Amino acid sequence: MTKHAPAPAPAVPAVGLDFESWVCPVPLRETPTIVMGHGGGGAMSAELVEHLFLPAYGSAATPELGDSAVLGVGDGTRLAFSTDSFVVKPMFFPGGSIGDLAVNGTVNDLAMSGAVPLFLSCAFILQEGTALSDLGRIAQDMGAAARASGVRLVTGDTKVVDSGSGDGVFVNTSGIGVIPEGVDIGPRRARPGDVVLISGDIGVHGIAVMSCREGLEFGTTVESDTAPLHGLVAAMLATGADVHVLRDPTRGGVAASLNEIACASEVGVELIERELPVPATVRDACSLLGLDPLQVANEGKLIAIVPAESAERVLAALTSHPLGRGARRIGTCVPDHPGMVVARTGLGGSRVVSLPVGEQLPRIC
Repeated sequence: MTKHAPAPAPAVPAVGLDFESWVCPVPLRETPTIVMGHGGGGAMSAELVEHLFLPAYGSAATPELGDSAVLGVGDGTRLAFSTDSFVVKPMFFPGGSIGDLAVNGTVNDLAMSGAVPLFLSCAFILQEGTALSDLGRIAQDMGAAARASGVRLVTGDTKVVDSGSGDGVFVNTSGIGVIPEGVDIGPRRARPGDVVLISGDIGVHGIAVMSCREGLEFGTTVESDTAPLHGLVAAMLATGADVHVLRDPTRGGVAASLNEIACASEVGVELIERELPVPATVRDACSLLGLDPLQVANEGKLIAIVPAESAERVLAALTSHPLGRGARRIGTCVPDHPGMVVARTGLGGSRVVSLPVGEQLPRIC
């Protein structure tokens, strides 16, 4: 039998592939440059703060790293101060825009300290060539959101960068609010036995923004939940309950927020998976995109951790408010596995809800 030489492999056309530009879907933790994961609100963001910013700032920095700083004034008044930058893409999305998102986001950061928001600053970084009609629409949305929240826009700044050096409009807002006497809310106050509440459906904002990108369609319109939450917080505090922790689960979603709380308070968090309010549209979209709904951003929801004896009246206050009608109890704080979040599944098992490493959904807020 005669053996034949194997046929030569077909020639591969030279297409100029640039392998050095390829990146891993989950950025490597050891990297000499900034990657998108550093802005995702997960482990890489935390490492950037802990290992770069805080050592560089030294004694000039405060060790408390909450949504807002609590500052004492000489007469005993306590102020909450917060700042945030918004780079969402696209600038307009179902249910909102970068304008109302910038106002609501900073109002909510102040509210998570129990503060009544009062004053906001607003700074714009504009790319040359941005349509004035787009900027006008954003400014109108900011004004409407500020009026609805009862806050004043009192100072600001505008910078313009060369075409190609930015991406339309970036917005920074800073805010000041007053914390009522007797209110003490912070990420270190969670205790074993506390109840974990959430104010409504999760993952809506992230999916709303994703639905506008790259022609993605999910069969129905998902609208962002962007909203100011200080009224909802006031309703909870009016019950007289000693609210221990509040957090709005934005970048990194519920998973990131609960992991940060668990680490700060040195408690474990046990979730009841079947109680997590994930709407069908979000669940289906996450299945399609390979995302975990617990890691998808929200902009109009809050997590509350309260003593067990206060849970029912706080939950009643939440559900009686228009922004909390979908509130429910989703878990408890436990002495086991401190610093870790675990979800109990419907089949009786459990899974670890880990802190996101990088960026699932870039440019989401």
